[in-house]
Amino acid sequence: MSSAPRPFDLIATDLDGTLLRDDHTVSPRTQRTLEAAKATGAQHIVVTGRSARWTRPTLDSIGYTGLAVCSQGGQLYDAGAHRLVTSVTLDRQVAGIALAKAEAAVGPMAIAVVQDGLEGEVLFDRTYDMPSAGDNLAAPEPVADIAELWAKPLSRVLVQHRSLSDDELAAAVAEAAGGLVTVVLAGQGFVELLPLGLSKATGLALASARLGTTKDRTVAFGDMPNDVPMFRWVGHAVAMANAHPELKAIADEITLSNEEEGVAVALERIFSV
Repeated sequence: MSSAPRPFDLIATDLDGTLLRDDHTVSPRTQRTLEAAKATGAQHIVVTGRSARWTRPTLDSIGYTGLAVCSQGGQLYDAGAHRLVTSVTLDRQVAGIALAKAEAAVGPMAIAVVQDGLEGEVLFDRTYDMPSAGDNLAAPEPVADIAELWAKPLSRVLVQHRSLSDDELAAAVAEAAGGLVTVVLAGQGFVELLPLGLSKATGLALASARLGTTKDRTVAFGDMPNDVPMFRWVGHAVAMANAHPELKAIADEITLSNEEEGVAVALERIFSV
């Protein structure tokens, strides 16, 4: 191992399409490399769009017990204690107005919601095509009554459109309702409405303060446009080869794909491990 000074104090990794392979597992090489980087004194934090409930099975599988930024920055989750340190909710009245404005611009949309809290469910209407995201904890069936979507506090709302692409839909919703909510594209089939101003960067900044680290001493890995704020916040940003063009355009470097263990490849070089 090199005796050179540690290059970064914090390693922030997205999960899907980044740390995880397409089978939703972390490779042995990647786990070994993370442990080697941590042995230098660096800390590792997961920063994901998944809610804490949707994240927990993956974290358990890799023995992760630290803080995790979940729900697009809206939840700070203590994995070891299985508790939420912080949680931000989306005002349901504001969300309804934002959806109405968006549908006035693009027509009917399919809707899903992510409920707040450790045990918050993912509910969806009958027109929503729920994509697979590994340990899928979405409800098994669509709601019988659309009012059920709005019955409990929410962390965010997901929308789909039958003819617009994800990129087109995200742009259209942002144009129509961007003054009310933050709109992000988090993955295939995941166009999401968040509380205004919320991002992975706001969640990571809060976690970083608790961990005693700074943004200039943080390296981040990601693959989708929802990682853009995080990339702009950190000292060094690494996009996966499979990343969205928007993210690659602002990255400091591009590593191999998630299937090619791109996180491990970059960390081996950066930390000389």
